[in-house]
Amino acid sequence: MTKLAANRQVLSITLAAMAMILLWMAPAVTGAADGAKKEKPKVLYHVDGKDPEVAKYALALINKHIDAEGGPENIDIELVVHGPALELFEKDKMDPEMTKRFDQIIEKGAKAEMCQVTMKAFGKTLDNLAKGFAATLHPVAVKRIADLQQQGYLYIKP
Repeated sequence: MTKLAANRQVLSITLAAMAMILLWMAPAVTGAADGAKKEKPKVLYHVDGKDPEVAKYALALINKHIDAEGGPENIDIELVVHGPALELFEKDKMDPEMTKRFDQIIEKGAKAEMCQVTMKAFGKTLDNLAKGFAATLHPVAVKRIADLQQQGYLYIKP
C-alpha cells in the first residue's frame, strides 16, 4: 500500500467516525434547536470561610446566576454554609449589604442550608441566623455537599 493510499484510508476512517458521532449527537442538537425544554441546572454554592467579602461575592454570584438563567423557575440553587462562615450570617451581626444580598437570593428561590454540626459547635440555632436558613439535611455539611453533587448539582466555591 502506498503512503497516499494509507493516508486516504486513515482519512476515510476518520470521516466515518466523525459522521457517526454527529449522527449520534443529532437528536440532542436538534432538540435544543427546536426549543425542547432543557433540564434545569442544579447548582451548589459553598461558603465556609469567615471573609465577609467572599460571602458577599458568593451571594452576588447566586443572584446573577438566577438572572442569567432567566429567573428562579429555570434553576435550582442550594447555598451550603458551614464552619466560621456561620458568624457572617448571624441575623444580629449581619452586615447590611450581606443582609440585602441574602434576602434577594431567598426571595428568588435559592435554598440556604446551615451545617448542623457547625451550629452546635458555635452554640447557635436557626433562630440566631438570617431568616431563610434551614438546617442541612445531613448533620455534616460536607456530607450534604457530596450528596448534592451525587444528585447532579454543579459545585461552585467562590
